Amino acid sequence: MSTDVTVLRTPRRRRDASLLTLGLFAAIAAAMLPVLSVIAPGPWVAGAVLVTAASLGAGLVVRLSRLPAVLASVAETAVWIVLLTAIFGGGTALLGLIPTPATFASVPGLLAGASEEIRDGVAPVAAETGLSFLLVGAIGALAIVLDHVVLTARMPLLAGVGLVAVSLIPTIAIPSDVDVAGFVLLAAALLFLLRIDTRSRTTARERAGAPRLFGVSATALGVAAVAVIVAVVATPLLPQPGIRFATGGAGGIGTTINPNLELGNDLRQPRDVDVLTVTTTAPSAPYLRAVTLSSFNGSVWQPDSSDTVPVPGDGAVFDRVGVDGDITLADQTTTVTVDQLDSPWLPVPYPASAVTGLTGEWLGMPQNRTVVTRAGSTRDQVYQVQANVPRPTLEQIRARAAGGAGVDSSLTALPADVPAVIGDTAREVTANATNPYDQLAALQTWFRSSAFRYSLDAPVDAGFDGAGLDAVADFLQVRAGYCVHYASAFAVMARTLGIPSRIVIGYLPGTASGIAAQGGTEYTVSSSQLHAWPEAYFEGIGWVPFEPTNSLGVPTNFASGSNSGGGAEPSTPQQDAASPDAQPSTAPSQADRGDVDAQDGTVTAPGARPATSWVLPLVLVLALLLLAAVPAVVRVVRRRRRLSAARAGDPVAAWTALQEEVVDLGIPAPGAESPRAFTARLVAEHGADADDVGLLREALERASYAELAVDPAQGPALVAALQRVTGALATRTTTARRITARVLPRSLVVRPGAVDVADEREPVA
Repeated sequence: MSTDVTVLRTPRRRRDASLLTLGLFAAIAAAMLPVLSVIAPGPWVAGAVLVTAASLGAGLVVRLSRLPAVLASVAETAVWIVLLTAIFGGGTALLGLIPTPATFASVPGLLAGASEEIRDGVAPVAAETGLSFLLVGAIGALAIVLDHVVLTARMPLLAGVGLVAVSLIPTIAIPSDVDVAGFVLLAAALLFLLRIDTRSRTTARERAGAPRLFGVSATALGVAAVAVIVAVVATPLLPQPGIRFATGGAGGIGTTINPNLELGNDLRQPRDVDVLTVTTTAPSAPYLRAVTLSSFNGSVWQPDSSDTVPVPGDGAVFDRVGVDGDITLADQTTTVTVDQLDSPWLPVPYPASAVTGLTGEWLGMPQNRTVVTRAGSTRDQVYQVQANVPRPTLEQIRARAAGGAGVDSSLTALPADVPAVIGDTAREVTANATNPYDQLAALQTWFRSSAFRYSLDAPVDAGFDGAGLDAVADFLQVRAGYCVHYASAFAVMARTLGIPSRIVIGYLPGTASGIAAQGGTEYTVSSSQLHAWPEAYFEGIGWVPFEPTNSLGVPTNFASGSNSGGGAEPSTPQQDAASPDAQPSTAPSQADRGDVDAQDGTVTAPGARPATSWVLPLVLVLALLLLAAVPAVVRVVRRRRRLSAARAGDPVAAWTALQEEVVDLGIPAPGAESPRAFTARLVAEHGADADDVGLLREALERASYAELAVDPAQGPALVAALQRVTGALATRTTTARRITARVLPRSLVVRPGAVDVADEREPVA
């Protein structure tokens, strides 16, 4: 009878192992589908499929061959290394497959290339060699780990948690709609894994009485159906989240717009990329605004979040600019083509009245004439903007008051603890001005004088890389910083004078490309032209931009109407100076941005030194060695704890220690086997001493049935018997098995009683 059961169970074990491997491959593939929204499909996909399938297949072959389960992970790792070598290191490998020291030496370079691609790329990134190596290697390594978790440790639920977390990473990185197909496939694959694992753990008698529906219990099928319906159908019906702000810094160089005035990391990136092109009918390239910040609490400027209106099909999202009747308005048309910019904030000239050509759902903020999306992106957008630009004369703007009855009081609000140096300096610089415009012009001239210096590094060295009151006070003392410091200092000082002010984030005017374009002159805007500047409000004119940043942009100046009979064209941040030779540089100097390598144009920070080439490989090797030692250390701690409890007279601890040693040595320890049958098998098949195992078994039985749990007097005898039994068992195994039991103890993941342990060495008969 037992032979018949063995014959029946062995094919079922093999079938279940094959199905679990197939289900795991499907689950990994489904979890990786959302990655395609961040990394563009390419040859790396085929490489990932090949490495994953081959690694899992190698593990399955080992299991079907009834070899120790630990060899499955070894075989999978070997296949993983060989295939990665063949794909990415063939030129340095023996026969194109066997890695050499030169192959391993190339890994840091590949990882550095992957890091650069991630830092500089815009989703969806086209994976080059470095990023492809990282993706293929990481997915293959994930498959090896999950194979161990699912088929050896028999914990498919834990694997499911990991796969769900992996599938969520791209959605968190790039907000987008739910990938329904990927979600359904992942859910189905995980349910399949759970079902096969559960079936393999139950006996035929246990399964006979359970209600069945196409091989799956009715209860499980109902729960799965409800979960999928709720996730796919009900989730989109929930209220949509508010506008999500993109963040810069680690997000990449010039690939997004940071609305929180944390532009330092973006501007300090070593590479400069083109983010968009502009074709305009304006006399010169306009500034492009994306975000306005009006609320200031003393430490942070907050982005405006006023009511929004959908951008209609005809693009007429804002009313025509309202100015006094004597102010001239110039109509301008600007076409923007976005390349490497991924942001929910749309760069537009000011003041926009209509935006056409956008794809997706976009919203306009009438309060500040900016355009934003809740879930889309500026990536690959091509759109036209109509703008009505006020052009007051010098006399007209000097005659206007700053602010007005309809201006919100928050635009002049400041905390009570403004450092005295800010207000005192503002009044000192503007002492000779008789009107708000002259006051602001005096501040602008002062900031752009030789008393200040543009620098991306000085703020970091001085410890005030920010825009709060303390940073402004320090900036006025050090007098070196970049656009954030100039804009914040100007806006705060304007408010101390009672002038409404705010800060704008966007891009400086681009550089003329020299390419003839229909509809105006074409300009190219690069990532280094990400910029912040202040604006002040004048009654009857509206918001007027100023450019206080030393050596960047074009300062605001208005021509006198008496020279041209009215309607003079001002020189403002909306317009370049008339003479190209007189135009200030729109990019930081080499001294400010770092040292440029004459051969390849790369930039290094001042004072930086190249890292020693051997440091990274050494750190990686040490980290791997420490990681490899973790299982052995954990097992030693657990073994000592068991022995300590057994020495105190705990027979359950002694019995558990015996079972764990047995599992580590690769001996079956099925949970369905009674203690008497288990000890009899240890004596008959593995050479254990009958008296010693009998002592351990009898102590366990007394604890189980006679409630004699702990007897300190028998503790030393239990420990001695345990050590003799485990020593005898170890001598009957191979040296390799004993080493594996200490270095990679299976009992950490395969508990005594697991099906895999119970069935691993059953005879085929």
